[in-house]
Amino acid sequence: MSVNAHQFQPQAVPTVVVLILVPLFIGLGLWQLDRAEQKRTLAASLEMRSTLPELPLGAHLTDVGELEFRRVIAAGRFLGDKTVVIENRKHRGKRGFHVITPLLMESGQIVLVNRGWIPGEGKQMTMPDTPDSNTDLSIRGEVRIPQPPALGLDLKISPKEVMPHWPYLTLENFSDWSGLEILPFQILQAADDSSGFMRRWPLPKGNDAMHTGYAVQWFAFALIVMLIWLRLSIHKTDTTTIEV
Repeated sequence: MSVNAHQFQPQAVPTVVVLILVPLFIGLGLWQLDRAEQKRTLAASLEMRSTLPELPLGAHLTDVGELEFRRVIAAGRFLGDKTVVIENRKHRGKRGFHVITPLLMESGQIVLVNRGWIPGEGKQMTMPDTPDSNTDLSIRGEVRIPQPPALGLDLKISPKEVMPHWPYLTLENFSDWSGLEILPFQILQAADDSSGFMRRWPLPKGNDAMHTGYAVQWFAFALIVMLIWLRLSIHKTDTTTIEV
């Protein structure tokens, strides 16, 4: 009768690879779990801020990061000649524009206001009747910090251009074009403020599930490496024949 025996005998190179890859994959998995928890905490914090009472904007502002997603109210006058238009914005499946106008507040500071969406294609649009620069206003809305797209192209800024059409908004580009010193955020004007603009400002979607999924993948990679290492470390020994 023949008996096949197996012997556990790890090899040097696979063992070194395991000692490098397994801690690495586990560390990446733990990092992704931490990122998921950060996203959940941030989403809860932002949602909580949006329910706080309106904050009057004045000369003394708190940390901008703490202001984001807060509901605010600002008194002042629009600087209509410094309006810019953001192209290819969608509202209920239709293409149009977002209209950005700076507000000169009573404190002397200037803040950008996203007044909302209007329909249009290319350079064609119909601007609603808007208050002139001599009209005192109280603008209600929510603080947001505009973020350019990850692969956004550099904009060609021409200070002489009137009501330029841009693919996206950055505070730096607006300052360069307008020559104004503005606050480091914009106000998304409240939907129930009177005007002819359409406004719908959803909270950004949390992506904690994506990070959790990545964590599962990294842990799976660590397990696969371990199983491969075990398979390579088990060897058959010479067959022994036992006579009965």
